[in-house]
Amino acid sequence: MISVTPRATPLSVGLRQKGSNSALYEMSQKSAIVPMPEPESSNKKTAEIKIGFFDISGFSPTVQFIQLTVAVFVFYLVYGYMQELIFKLDGFRPFGWYLTLVQFGLYTIFGLTELQLKADKERRIPLSSYVVIAFLTVSTMGLSNTSVGYLNYPTQVIFKCCKLIPVMLGGVLIQGKKYNCIDVIAVLFMCIGLILFTLADSSVSPSFNTYGVILISLALLADGAIGNVQEKALKQYQGSNSEMVLYSYSIGFIYILIGLVLSGRLLPAFEFCKDYPVETYGYAVIFSISGYCGVNIVLTLVKSFGALHAVTVTTCRKAITIILSFMFFAKPFTFQYVWSGLIVVLGIYLNVYSKNKDSWDTYLLIKYNEVKSLLGYHRTYRKYPSAATDV
Repeated sequence: MISVTPRATPLSVGLRQKGSNSALYEMSQKSAIVPMPEPESSNKKTAEIKIGFFDISGFSPTVQFIQLTVAVFVFYLVYGYMQELIFKLDGFRPFGWYLTLVQFGLYTIFGLTELQLKADKERRIPLSSYVVIAFLTVSTMGLSNTSVGYLNYPTQVIFKCCKLIPVMLGGVLIQGKKYNCIDVIAVLFMCIGLILFTLADSSVSPSFNTYGVILISLALLADGAIGNVQEKALKQYQGSNSEMVLYSYSIGFIYILIGLVLSGRLLPAFEFCKDYPVETYGYAVIFSISGYCGVNIVLTLVKSFGALHAVTVTTCRKAITIILSFMFFAKPFTFQYVWSGLIVVLGIYLNVYSKNKDSWDTYLLIKYNEVKSLLGYHRTYRKYPSAATDV
């Protein structure tokens, strides 16, 4: 930037003489600064955006958003399909915890590999914190996986959409947070939609099991607690996501292994999966890879385009997951699924609006004015004299 010293003008002299207009005088002086183009050699650093090992930073923001959205859909649709497909195998229903053991083992390998590729490998969060985080991680993922054997997959997805309910409870109890009226209304909408969806499932689904509702509800409670505990640990000790993944899942793997050995369920699960290696271990590898990649891409989407776009993409993904579940896996259907699911979606967007109220209000006002101008509506404003003209 090169500045040129401005010469005194009648306007600037008049403003200089009026003490009440000193701010406007400074503005008139600044307006005389002549901006010069930056040298071509000065390269501005742009944030690196990657999908796996592929750098997409060179594309336009629109293309980046499309690529990230497609990646989210692909990985999470594969994740949901493989998860439901595994539990369609006759006799696999009692072995949900063994699937979680395999998933945690694979996530540990992925986290260790990712951490080795980074320069900073130091562990910052104490092991005592990871003992608690790992227990909550085991609870939320193990109970969630096991619940698929006792519930329709769409019902499980709707429950997982209502993560805000336990997160708010955990935020109040663990971190002493306070929430506004919009957040409370959002939770009420989610609760109403969730109850109606569950009632619809119990009335039309022959495989509905109250035990599955208990499992997924406990998984949600653990999920609400883990989010707050992780947030507190990451802020307090400045740990990385890779570190959190590695230690949470590796310690969790030990928890599940000990639990399966003590309960006597490890060998029966191993013997069963040995007879169906492709349908169990093969599908579990695809299931775990897609889930791990999906989580990282959603985080990239949030960092690059904000929570609003990320929630829109993930909500649409969950809706399509439910639709595909009805298409690929035969199950009864009722329209109560549709409108009760829409109530849950409304609660989700109320929560996002509460977190981004200022930016949303500005955006909506701009769009409202654009629509008015397109419709030819113009409001006449009274013109008041400004200080710059009243000299």
